[in-house]
Amino acid sequence: MGKAAPPAGPHHGSGGPAKESWWKSDANENARRNLGLVGVLVALVVIGIATRPDLYSDPTWVKNNIFTILQQASAIGVVTVGMTFVIIGGGIDLSVGAIMALAGVWATTVATQSFGAGGMIFTALAVGLGVGLVNGVLISYGRLVPFIATLAMMVAARGLAAEISDKQTQVSTSSVINGIATQRILGIPLLVIILALVVAGGWVLLNRTTFGRRTVAVGGNSEAARLAGINVKWHTLLLYGLSGLCCGIAAIMLMAQANSAQAAMANLYELDAIAAAIIGGTLLSGGRGTIMGALFGVLVFSTITNLFAINGLSTESQNMIKGAIIVAAVLIQEFRFKSVSQLFTRNKGATA
Repeated sequence: MGKAAPPAGPHHGSGGPAKESWWKSDANENARRNLGLVGVLVALVVIGIATRPDLYSDPTWVKNNIFTILQQASAIGVVTVGMTFVIIGGGIDLSVGAIMALAGVWATTVATQSFGAGGMIFTALAVGLGVGLVNGVLISYGRLVPFIATLAMMVAARGLAAEISDKQTQVSTSSVINGIATQRILGIPLLVIILALVVAGGWVLLNRTTFGRRTVAVGGNSEAARLAGINVKWHTLLLYGLSGLCCGIAAIMLMAQANSAQAAMANLYELDAIAAAIIGGTLLSGGRGTIMGALFGVLVFSTITNLFAINGLSTESQNMIKGAIIVAAVLIQEFRFKSVSQLFTRNKGATA
C-alpha cells in the first residue's frame, strides 16, 4: 500500500494553496485604496472640527456644508468620470476644461438661447460630444499622440470660445437652466443627483458591460486587444466621445451655477480631473482604475478646498497641498508595499 497523504494544514483547506489575507490580495487593492481615501476624508473632517469648532458645533451648518462640498464637486466629478475612462483606455485628455468652455459659450449665445432651455442643453451636449469625437478621430485614425492632440484641442477650443463670445461673459436668461443650481429633489440638490446618476452610469458601464472590459483590455495592452478581435481605433474614438459628452453635461452644471458662461470658465479642470482619477487608483499607463475611486479623489480635493475656505487660507497653499497629494499618489502607484516586500524577499534569498 502507498503512503497516506499528509493531512491538510489549517490554512490550506483540501490541499490547495493558502489564501492571501485581505490586506495583501491584489483582488482587494481597489477596496483598500478606497478605504484609505475614506480615511483621508475623515482626517480632513477632524482637522475642520479642530480648527473651526464654532462652525462644526452647529448641525444645520454641517448639513449645509456637506451639500456645499458635494455641489462644488458635482461638475468636476462628472468630468472626472469621462477622464477615468480615457485614462483606463490608455489615453489622456488635456482639453476637457476647454471643451466645457466652448460648450458653455456656444449654449449661451443669443441665437441658441432663442430655442429655450432644451436648445441650450442640446447644444452643450452636442458640442461636447462633437469635440470629443474630433479628439478621438485625431488620435485613433490620425495617429496623433493623445497628449499632443488634446493639447492642440485645448488651445483651439479656448480660442474658438473667445471668438464666439467676443471675450465677453454671456449671461444665461433661462430660468430652467439657472434653476438647476438651486433646485432640490427630496431635499437633495439637483446638481448632486446629476453627479450621482453619472457616477452610477459610469460604474455600470465600466464594471458590468463589454464596453468596460474592452476599455481595460485596450489600456492594458492595445496590441493584445487587437489580436483578440477588439476594434481598438473605434473603441478609442468612443472613449473620447464619452469624455466630451461628460464635458457637455458639466458645462450645463457650471452654466447653472454661474448663470453665465465665458471662454475662461473651467480653467485647469483637466488637471483636477486627472489628479482625482490618479489618487483614486487609476494608472496613468492605463489598464486599471475605478469610478468610485475617482469619485473619492474628487471629494478629497473638494473637501480640502472647503477646509481652506472656512479657515481663510490662501489658494496658493491649497494648490501646494494638492500637488503634494498628487505626487504621493503616484509614488504609491509606482512603489506599492507588496512590490517592496517582494524586493526584500528577493534580496534576502540572494544573500542566503
